[in-house]
Amino acid sequence: MNFRQLDLNLLRVLAAIHRTRSVTAAAKVLALSQPATSNALARLRTFFKDDLFVRTPAGLKGTRLCEQLAPAVVAQLQSMELAVAGLGEFDPATSDMRWRLSLSDLGEMLFLPPLAMALRKRLPNARLANISVPAEDVPKALEARELDFAIGILQPRQRGIRTEVLFQEHYVAITSTHWRPKSGRAGKMLTLAQLGQASLVVAAPTATFHGTVERVLRRMRLADRIVVRARHFGALPDLAVNTDLLAIVPEMYAANLEARHDIRSWQLPRVAAPMYEVRLVWHVSTDNDPAHQWMRALVRELFVPVIAGGAGQG
Repeated sequence: MNFRQLDLNLLRVLAAIHRTRSVTAAAKVLALSQPATSNALARLRTFFKDDLFVRTPAGLKGTRLCEQLAPAVVAQLQSMELAVAGLGEFDPATSDMRWRLSLSDLGEMLFLPPLAMALRKRLPNARLANISVPAEDVPKALEARELDFAIGILQPRQRGIRTEVLFQEHYVAITSTHWRPKSGRAGKMLTLAQLGQASLVVAAPTATFHGTVERVLRRMRLADRIVVRARHFGALPDLAVNTDLLAIVPEMYAANLEARHDIRSWQLPRVAAPMYEVRLVWHVSTDNDPAHQWMRALVRELFVPVIAGGAGQG
């Protein structure tokens, strides 16, 4: 085969399909139509005289030739992208960077608005997109440069992934301002007995740390007090305001809600308020990239100082 006859743009398609195991998903990552991506795969198969991918119940699986080729292609694409990105100086006033980050449902509510507002003021030509990537796939997406960074309850162990603790967080309870415990004093912190008399609502997004709350309640034999289980946090403010339910949420979210809703927050007993770390995550290949350094500094500026006075910096 003659390498000079290969359209190098096709290699980006090969890398994306290998990463996502789907032509449709690869098309979304590459901002191409599904037919265009299928056509590119057909051209790759013709050039290499190999199927490259075969269908399995878990998605497309690379052939032996593909598994030999794909890692080298990904490494070269990363090297080329980093070399081009590092050219010249980074100027926020003129940069038209397309930032791709990964945030959970709750993370989008808390982090995306202040980040977008800051970018509109300081990086007016930039674009920002929250890409839906399961937590376990974030390292691969960063390595493939499908993501620029992620913020969340993430603890990746893969080589080449950098992490930095932005802050530590814990859980509190929120209720309507009219809600009172059924017994005892209505102080700033609820007792275990008062918690055990309340009707609870919890949110447990699929495959995230927040499922820990229900596990803690189960260990405390309070799981039977949960009367509503939500998949996302968005419904909790209305439930707290308009019912007698007590919702258990991260403290940062509670503070955000108190500024906009008729809501009161209560501290929980330590055994019922698990701590967790919110991290900024990126790939080592962007360590020295001026644009990425600027963005990481902005994330720290926006979120670390705000939390440092409350939950504390990790």
